[in-house]
Amino acid sequence: MTDGPARYLVTGALGCIGAWTIRALVQDGLPVVALDIGEDRHRLTQIMSEPALESVRFARGDITDLDAVQGILDEHDITNVIHLAALQVPFCKADPPLGARVNVLGTINIFEAVKARRERAVQMAPIVYTSSIGMFSGDDVDPATGRLTATAPAHPLNHYGVFKQANEGNARVYWLDDGIASIGVRPMTVYGVGRDQGMTSGPTKAIVAAVLGRAYEVPFRGPTLFQYADDVARILLLASRSSAGGASVFNLSGSPADDRRIVGAIDAAVPGAGSLISFADVELPFPTDIDSDGLETLGPIPVTPFDEGVRRSVAIYRTLQSEGRLRAGDHGLDP
Repeated sequence: MTDGPARYLVTGALGCIGAWTIRALVQDGLPVVALDIGEDRHRLTQIMSEPALESVRFARGDITDLDAVQGILDEHDITNVIHLAALQVPFCKADPPLGARVNVLGTINIFEAVKARRERAVQMAPIVYTSSIGMFSGDDVDPATGRLTATAPAHPLNHYGVFKQANEGNARVYWLDDGIASIGVRPMTVYGVGRDQGMTSGPTKAIVAAVLGRAYEVPFRGPTLFQYADDVARILLLASRSSAGGASVFNLSGSPADDRRIVGAIDAAVPGAGSLISFADVELPFPTDIDSDGLETLGPIPVTPFDEGVRRSVAIYRTLQSEGRLRAGDHGLDP
């Protein structure tokens, strides 16, 4: 926690979690700079009004460029960094060198930029960043309980997971060597408006398809732990306001759901649409029973019930539809 007014930087601000984090900061009346290499603001405009967006300062930059990152922190006198910029599983698989530059080097650059500001006696809040349950495999659960603990040894099954594991290790070393505090959070299956990319975006795409009256096959089946995007954003803000030292990492709590519950929640929010949803015969290679012990030290943790999160998402999609702004291509569906 810093003295005086906090000034936030959100990297990856044009992604799903980034957009919801920007929204939460604006709702709280806090100054925020949105950093992204892209310029497409469609996820932000899906969940924020134009007047709300006018209070956001936008910066275009590449987190693999340390000088650019340092310049943005200094230019805007940033005190709180929420680092979300990353490439998802499919993109890391398609181009591992690029994935490593963005996900690992980009994160190191954030730590270096914060370190440089601290060396100039600027008081900085803990760096908050997203890790991922995706760094674990199903074999990493505690054999006695069948649950995944926050301290379980990780055995990633893809480049994305390896990169996330590396970030946690680097965060620990920055604390040991330089006293840079950080808090990492590990989401599992984030859903909600704007979740249109990545391995676990299928349930959100199914909600959009239901509103559009289209059939959709979720590319996996079986139970998983869902986190509503607004909850994730609020937890990131709690972490950024924390005065904790060290290099903490927490599994995120959430709402469990399987195929039947997904269909039921969608059908309840869009009557008759449940019959449009099917599931591929593929199971996620990640643990589903996840222990979030320690997360509560950040403050009251929001956990939106899955059915309620689907209902809220449908309400937003229906508003976009009524305004002629629900375009399938903006939500990861074929036009």
